[in-house]
Amino acid sequence: MTSPEAPRTALVVGASGITGSAIVSQLLEDGGWRILALSRRAPAAHPQVEHVAADLRDADDLAHALGGTGVTHVFFTAWSRQDTEAENIRVNGGMVRDLLAALAAEPVQHVALVTGLKHYLGPFEAYAAGEMPDTPFHEDEERLDTPNFYYEQEDELFAAAARAGFTWSVHRSHTVIGHAVGNAMNMASTLAVQAALCKRLDRPFVFPGSETQWNGLTDMTDAGLLAEQMLWAATSPAGADEAFNIVNGDVFRWRWMWPRLAAHLGVEPEGFDTAPRPLEQQMAGVEGTWAEVVAEHGLVEADLSRVASWWHTDGDLGRDIEVVTDMSKSRLAGFTGYRRTLDAFSAIFDRLRAERIVP
Repeated sequence: MTSPEAPRTALVVGASGITGSAIVSQLLEDGGWRILALSRRAPAAHPQVEHVAADLRDADDLAHALGGTGVTHVFFTAWSRQDTEAENIRVNGGMVRDLLAALAAEPVQHVALVTGLKHYLGPFEAYAAGEMPDTPFHEDEERLDTPNFYYEQEDELFAAAARAGFTWSVHRSHTVIGHAVGNAMNMASTLAVQAALCKRLDRPFVFPGSETQWNGLTDMTDAGLLAEQMLWAATSPAGADEAFNIVNGDVFRWRWMWPRLAAHLGVEPEGFDTAPRPLEQQMAGVEGTWAEVVAEHGLVEADLSRVASWWHTDGDLGRDIEVVTDMSKSRLAGFTGYRRTLDAFSAIFDRLRAERIVP
């Protein structure tokens, strides 16, 4: 564990995303950190955060940008969605490999990597298609017998740690919700935008997912809680060289959650009927309507694709499987953070309104 007097330089990779921006906030709150934020576009300006512009898919660019930075702790939250899992493996595994190679001469002490529950469920193109472990998912489950870019990222991390001698942690989250504009996987802002469009079009707030998701138990991950766990693992001996699940700690059914979200968003809820009603179908052709909403309320983001990711929410809520995660391992190791998922949603909705991203 780093002593309080020792210099600590954190590199947050993917700092403008949901998880990366939450980690930056957590580091600022913790204090005593020099913070380097690596992303393609600059995150929200802060006097204590230095932006590092580099292309994660360009090894030479990374080496040039990161050489001599004195990084001691890495928080890797970025990924790049590709058309096939083979490409996901090549690109996303390569980003971890090249970034850690660029830091080979730096005094790195710990690297924290965010993955997710596709570790247990399988990749997008083979999602829940084969044999999976029983829920709740535990960290000691064997890897699935199918290619998965999470496994490639882990293996690149483990190999670099063995060479360089730093400790590592892996954080397996489930449907991360938080505050970030322009993120391709943001259910909270997607639902807030859905509600705003439903109001404008005088439609009910229709649950888009499956009967299994409507009636079954599930859980989620608040980005702030994920950031707390990553910082804990990076600075606590109990977090070294371990993989941890990370979810809020409560479980719920969407049939309970949906009307409560609707009430907070001021729309009339409509639950599962006889089949899923995906948002990609419900919201087809609404770009002009969103432009009207933006103009009427003076909103700051006119590009609908930067505030709503219909495909991701459809994929998450359309699953015909139960997804519940065990948190015993990190709790027994000393991490006891908790969030009530309804409160997490409400806080994000309120912030989106305050920042005029939704009306």
